[in-house]
Amino acid sequence: MRVEVAHHASTSLREAVEQAFKDLEHKRGGPLLAATILGGGDHATFLEASVASGAVFVATQDDALVGVAIVRAGVLEALYVEPAHRRRGIGRALVNAVVANRGAILDAYALPGDRAMKSLYESFGWKTRLLTMRGE
Repeated sequence: MRVEVAHHASTSLREAVEQAFKDLEHKRGGPLLAATILGGGDHATFLEASVASGAVFVATQDDALVGVAIVRAGVLEALYVEPAHRRRGIGRALVNAVVANRGAILDAYALPGDRAMKSLYESFGWKTRLLTMRGE
């Protein structure tokens, strides 16, 4: 497996980011998190700006994209691994690459009920420090 900074928004990268946001639609808090990350824009604009700023890291295996991480202003905003490649250390490799290239991560987003994501972050020694409650 290889992890590196993305230098262009390839078709496979665009598809992975679109799938990551699509997956958020069905999770508790996912639509709000997506809106927060996108800041009112669309996936394509967000991805292009993120790639241009060196904020996108991709994991490839056998020349196929298997994971992506996006970090901005010290916040790990998105971490996505293709479902068929999960639980193989790809998420950990992406986080390690982000830290090695961008420095300490101040915050990372995890949705309520996403135990796998929380467990990954806790394995780095990170602690939950904020839980946002919303009355609806």
